[in-house]
Amino acid sequence: MPQYEVNVILNPNLDGAQAALEKDIIKAALERHGAQIKNVDDWGNRRLAYPIQKDPEGNVLFYTVEMAGGSNAALQRELRLRDHVRRVTILRDRPEWRNSKKKK
Repeated sequence: MPQYEVNVILNPNLDGAQAALEKDIIKAALERHGAQIKNVDDWGNRRLAYPIQKDPEGNVLFYTVEMAGGSNAALQRELRLRDHVRRVTILRDRPEWRNSKKKK
């Protein structure tokens, strides 16, 4: 099954309980779409390259998952409907590209 990185930026003004609830909802959505979560990398609040909704920071989460490729658009659409989710990006992870050396 192909591996994907699901990158989510949450509202940085959430308190701990609200952020935990959003993470649980995101996890449930991933599992509902058949994703197996391999790793969760929580970067916390970070300054963004550009403001989103006039906010220069965002709570950044990276999920490494294995899932079928057909459900990406539906998952992305479902996560974007959440009020506290600012951005969702789903990328196919190709570990062979990370480990390849440039040959000249």
